[in-house]
Amino acid sequence: MYYFIVNPNSGGGRGIVAWNNTKKYLHGRNIEYEVFFTTREGEAREKAREVTEDYQGPLYLVTIGGDGTINEVIDGSVLGPNVAFGYIPAGSGNDLGKGLNFPQSMKKSIKRALTDGKIDKLDYGVISCGDTGCIRRFMVSAGIGFDAAVCHSILMARSKRNRKGLHFKSLSYLFTGIKEFLLARPAKGYIILDDSRRVEFNHILFISAHICPFEGGGFKFAPSADPKDGNLSVCVVSTANKMKLVWTLLRARGKSLRQRSGVRFFECRELKIHTDKPLAVHTDGESCRTQTDLTLRCVPGQLKLVR
Repeated sequence: MYYFIVNPNSGGGRGIVAWNNTKKYLHGRNIEYEVFFTTREGEAREKAREVTEDYQGPLYLVTIGGDGTINEVIDGSVLGPNVAFGYIPAGSGNDLGKGLNFPQSMKKSIKRALTDGKIDKLDYGVISCGDTGCIRRFMVSAGIGFDAAVCHSILMARSKRNRKGLHFKSLSYLFTGIKEFLLARPAKGYIILDDSRRVEFNHILFISAHICPFEGGGFKFAPSADPKDGNLSVCVVSTANKMKLVWTLLRARGKSLRQRSGVRFFECRELKIHTDKPLAVHTDGESCRTQTDLTLRCVPGQLKLVR
């Protein structure tokens, strides 16, 4: 059974365009389906849980939207041997699509999701936030600090603009990133890798843990991330002089972030993070508010997705 969860407003209306093209493809091949359109934050999560809890037999759950929509679907679903996922990217950033080498063409993405693709078993991540009880899955990345603060600002600005009928343009992403970079105040803290190695930092700008290489609309902060290797790829940016890293961070858009003074990479199955003050936290660009303590782990090969 094909079931679609569609965010029609993703990508400034790209979601509904993608759905209309998908519907033509389905009708042209007499493929039966059901569809649900989201109208608010959290609705994709709720619907995914409802569908995967109640459905008997094989289910193919296809998301049309951005990284936030597919995050909600994966986070809300009851995973099982009969549930497989599809994804037609239709957001502003589409970091998951980039990380999984999905075609940029909408028509090719639709064809791959519905007829040409093969089911692959991929990793996903789980983040637990301190004592708040917040536990979320992620497929792209989760992070704390500057990168998450950018996500928070974008989400708030997007909400305001959507109420006015405006689209959050790519240039606004750049301005938001610059503003948050200037406002960012590094924190002290440490990470613990697989409960065996502790590394301390005095000037944490951000820490991100990745299943896929990209985040933030195309910044390759984890060049070695592989969604099938069973590991988190961890990027820690910690420096007393953040201005020295401006060019390094900007170059990561479309290219790989380089290891240099202030930038370090790690691999692990489980990561614990502690900071001496609350910092913004995100999962796949969605807000987890501010936290001081996080635990992140990789769940290997348990997510069936057509790619």
